[in-house]
Amino acid sequence: MTPKQIAYENLANTMIKNMEKRRMEGYYCHTREEAVKKVLELIPEGSSIGWGGSVTLTETGVMDALNQGNYRMIDRMAGKTPEEVKKINAEIFGSDYFLMSTNAITMDGELINIDGRANRVSYLCFGPENVIIVAGMNKVVHSVEAGIARTHNVAAPPNTVRLNRNTPCAKTGKCGDCYSPDCICGQVVITRLSMVPNRIKVVLVGEELGF
Repeated sequence: MTPKQIAYENLANTMIKNMEKRRMEGYYCHTREEAVKKVLELIPEGSSIGWGGSVTLTETGVMDALNQGNYRMIDRMAGKTPEEVKKINAEIFGSDYFLMSTNAITMDGELINIDGRANRVSYLCFGPENVIIVAGMNKVVHSVEAGIARTHNVAAPPNTVRLNRNTPCAKTGKCGDCYSPDCICGQVVITRLSMVPNRIKVVLVGEELGF
């Protein structure tokens, strides 16, 4: 392994111990291929699965693997009417597993996530029986404050471009502390503890993934 890979693994092992104190399960995978295998190990066949928008889940191949497997996938984008959307949201709320990435994660094991309408972080906080988070080591920060800054200035600008949002950061590449109707930074959630032991499972990957 390269020095960077060794450092990633050492840091991940430290973080996993810190997550245990916060009643979250942590795993480390050297590659995205290992991460896909780990996610499949964690989810029994036949489980119902919802997910939040995530470049990481796509880049790793997790979504392709789940869509090809024996699971009941609940696609939040499938609703065409307000009634259908409401029904799908209720199904995700009661799902066996919810998958997402995280905008940042501290070395001490805290999760930092910022949403527009909270349609992702709400399920992280409450509802689905299990939450699986897949995150590249590029999202590791030294503090909650650094995680919030990372989300605003590193994650949000490319995400607003991806989502075709009309925000200052989509044009300038840095946070404009905006109140735009297209803002994706309306809700800030810091997860410092899982009140349900091991409900949240974090799969750290020794690669740069997502935004």
